[in-house]
Amino acid sequence: QVQLVESGGGLVQAGGSLRLSCTASRSIFVAMGWYRQAPGKQRELVAAITNSGLTNYADAVKGRFAISREKVKSTVHLQMNSLEPEDTAVYYCAGSLGGRWTYGQGTQVTVSS
Repeated sequence: QVQLVESGGGLVQAGGSLRLSCTASRSIFVAMGWYRQAPGKQRELVAAITNSGLTNYADAVKGRFAISREKVKSTVHLQMNSLEPEDTAVYYCAGSLGGRWTYGQGTQVTVSS
């Protein structure tokens, strides 16, 4: 069973930056990404990156967030800039294989106004 371990969450003021990182215990995913879930809302895709480097971003974070991947280390990063209170959520690292996403335990990101 593959494990995804996240780090880098925390509390930041609006306009600030955070960098999330995640490492998979095995190098099996064809894509990795980040989802988030705010209280009372459904989990949503924030950003994803394939093994070939193709990226996809939610409209709400385009131009502010950047996803990158270290394939050798099975590690994915999410650089989050110009954070807004609406970005407050639990952020989950995820890996995709065979059309299914596997999730980590999540890390809390709180943006104060």
